[in-house]
Amino acid sequence: MQPRQILAYSLACFLGALVVPAFAAPDEELLGKDQGYPLGSRANWFFDEGVRVGSFSHLDELFPHNKLSKAASALSLAAPGGETKLSYRFEKQSWTLDDFLAHQRVTGLMVIKDGAVLFERYQYDRKPADRFISHSMAKSIVSLAVGMALAEGKIASLDDLISKYVPKLAGSAYGETTIRSALRMSSGVRFSEAYDGKDDLTRFVIARSRDGSISALREFEVREAEQGTRFHYASSETLLLAVLLREVTGTTLSQYLTTRLWQPMGAEADATWSTSTDGTESAFGNFNATLRDYGRLGMLLANDGAVGGKQIVPKDYLLDATDWHRQPAAFAPGKATPYFGYGYQFWLYPGEKRRFALMGVYGQSIFVDPELKLVMVVTAAAKNADIGKESFAFERGAVWRAIVDKYGSR
Repeated sequence: MQPRQILAYSLACFLGALVVPAFAAPDEELLGKDQGYPLGSRANWFFDEGVRVGSFSHLDELFPHNKLSKAASALSLAAPGGETKLSYRFEKQSWTLDDFLAHQRVTGLMVIKDGAVLFERYQYDRKPADRFISHSMAKSIVSLAVGMALAEGKIASLDDLISKYVPKLAGSAYGETTIRSALRMSSGVRFSEAYDGKDDLTRFVIARSRDGSISALREFEVREAEQGTRFHYASSETLLLAVLLREVTGTTLSQYLTTRLWQPMGAEADATWSTSTDGTESAFGNFNATLRDYGRLGMLLANDGAVGGKQIVPKDYLLDATDWHRQPAAFAPGKATPYFGYGYQFWLYPGEKRRFALMGVYGQSIFVDPELKLVMVVTAAAKNADIGKESFAFERGAVWRAIVDKYGSR
């Protein structure tokens, strides 16, 4: 065996050892262990916890989708070179990352520092080859596509109205919204998102499936606040950006990002993105990728959009998207929400250091600290879509803060 083969084999053994949990995961039976974590149906996959694990890791078996093809050569994830014991404090006790897995419905957890994998675990019989759903982490990926289209001159200015590029939305509330306002979810258009099956999001998804994206967007015509003045979370505004991107690029979001993001960043596996009847991706969610490729995406962002010395995501755009100091006061941490700020489809941490996150319902998340070159990826099947209703959000936050403190103190 050649030295390079020996190194690759050793790394594979190392990573393989990391993926085996040494304990029972929480609520295994409720989540379908006895049935082999079954795949749900198009009707119940989002709400029924008995099929949540299976559905959240095999969604592309339920819905039509577009594919983002993997790179010809995957970016390697190195093994750590030193001590990697990670611990945190929560509810006045000290815990390890294995304890976090024992407490919460985490399907996959990865920590990366300087390109080295410090921790990688899977639960509920999930494997490295499984593609985990992004939920709203996908919104940040849409933002990256906007930045690329802007740099390529396909979009002249973020202050242009959407209708300039999507004439079918002319005269509508969303059509008369600027691209920048949509990026900040500040159109001012009335839209409720409660994940209860009775909100405007449900109405929007049904209308889009029945009549197409343009018609669904035109159903929301009440502007209750001046655009650009307040943050109000609305998945419809990400879909609005996806419709824009389809018009200015002349291709699907998946095709556009395959050669500009997914392959250049060194993805080891194909990703998929669910589509609606009109062929557009469900851009506000339903992106599916392996845990390791989410980690590679996080590393790309931690390196300010560059990989291997090549700039993949325009750096100035990424800084505008992820630095709360560059946002108007209404979008700063403590203003946009009681804790987080909001940039261009990214959640922004308070504090002088630039830290940000991609986050989705039920616990999906990528946390990024560019200065420390630190990334944490969590995929999950939490009890509630809004994890602030349970301990998940608070314990996950404690884990991230402890990791940042550990490496930030050096």
